Amino acid sequence: MYAVIKTGGKQYKVAKDDVITVEKLVAEAGTTVELAEVLMIGGEGADITIGSPLIKGATVTAEVVEQSRAKKVLVFKKKRRQNYRRKAGHRQHQTLLKITNIAS
Repeated sequence: MYAVIKTGGKQYKVAKDDVITVEKLVAEAGTTVELAEVLMIGGEGADITIGSPLIKGATVTAEVVEQSRAKKVLVFKKKRRQNYRRKAGHRQHQTLLKITNIAS
């Protein structure tokens, strides 16, 4: 069984025991998080349920594995012939989740 969830402005297709990286969620490592924005639930031999836009009462339960930061993304700005150069870096905060249950 799998589900399509929405978190952090992005959509993820998840199944039980999947480990995914999402935008930062406010939760400590080891705690359980319920994701209520479920767009679709389906699976092998099961009926596919599609929400409009969300499925009422459906939740995906996940365990927070760790809070971390992504690799550095370099931001480089330049204007030719103006002697203008700026270099900066950015590391996005992210949360590692392990999906434990999909309930419809």
